[in-house]
Amino acid sequence: MEPENKHFKDRVVELSGENVDLCFQCGACSSGCPMTQEMDYLPSKIIRMVQLGLEEALESKTIWVCTTCFNCEVRCPRGIDVANVMEALRQLVLRRKYDRVSLDELSPEEIRELPQIAIVSNQRKLTA
Repeated sequence: MEPENKHFKDRVVELSGENVDLCFQCGACSSGCPMTQEMDYLPSKIIRMVQLGLEEALESKTIWVCTTCFNCEVRCPRGIDVANVMEALRQLVLRRKYDRVSLDELSPEEIRELPQIAIVSNQRKLTA
């Protein structure tokens, strides 16, 4: 089955370095994730969305809730590092919406409301 948006999928694969097609949806990543109660989609569903080329994954709360604890990678029988995929998705959101975010230009209230992982991803974007 051809992905709906092959360019999106290819870009996620390129940024993450992960072969998402290896995932056979066993759910081990989701069952080991300590943050699933805060997510709108389970990590395995995000991976499936990427496999299918569904850019709606970029609108998910899950990509910002992922704490990159790597439980998913340890549990994955195929060795997929789901945290790398989540980071790639965060990168795509940040690159789409913002050319450059300067933390000095944000108010303390804006910084408080930003997911911390967004700040980390932004800094990675500037150094990658």
